[in-house]
Amino acid sequence: MAHPFGVDPNAAIKTLVLVLDLAGTFVFALSGALAGVKRRLDFFGILVLSIAAANSGGIVRDVLIGAVPPAAILDWRYFATSITAGILTFFCAPAIERLRSPVLVFDALGLAMFAVAGAQKALAFGLPPGMAALLGMITGIGGGMARDVLLTEVPTVLTSDIYATAALAGAGMVVLADMLGLPSGFGAVFGAALCVGIRLLAIFHNWHLPAPHGPHAPRAQRAPRVPPPSSDIDKDG
Repeated sequence: MAHPFGVDPNAAIKTLVLVLDLAGTFVFALSGALAGVKRRLDFFGILVLSIAAANSGGIVRDVLIGAVPPAAILDWRYFATSITAGILTFFCAPAIERLRSPVLVFDALGLAMFAVAGAQKALAFGLPPGMAALLGMITGIGGGMARDVLLTEVPTVLTSDIYATAALAGAGMVVLADMLGLPSGFGAVFGAALCVGIRLLAIFHNWHLPAPHGPHAPRAQRAPRVPPPSSDIDKDG
């Protein structure tokens, strides 16, 4: 069947997923590399961290939906994107660190990109709406978990911070747009915006999910609170 403007919807969705995947790969690689810089890792360690943070979520997603070998292994662009972000961070770390809380910002962007791309790809493989949303969430949180584990930190998603919830909200928006028959680009844009918005609001306002209290319930580690924007450069960077 001919489509308006000669555009094949299936090809358009594949292209959208690839673009979101590569964008998420880049920003998560920056997040991983910046975390490595802050922990004083060497050049090799920073590259390993950028690759792990950038590709873990996508690999888990592809394995779960049966898209094997995973795209991150088959397509050289994922590896090249991760390496490029790691090298860029290594040589330009002082300039990048002048951004206010860059690791958290890049992590929020990567979370959104991967959550949206994961839900889009799950829908393309015929998964039901609920499972597609859950898979989008898993795709989003995988990279951050790999980064934190390699740095011997409790993964952010396992603490009381609003992290997986933001990814699930973004993926859910993609699924809702698909159920309503809206263009895939609409769901992707609004899903990513919703995820980033929730995550950054949670960081700035120190929102968190309930945690157990009592003598035998130690407080979970939380992401550092980000001060309101000001003209001063972050002395911590």
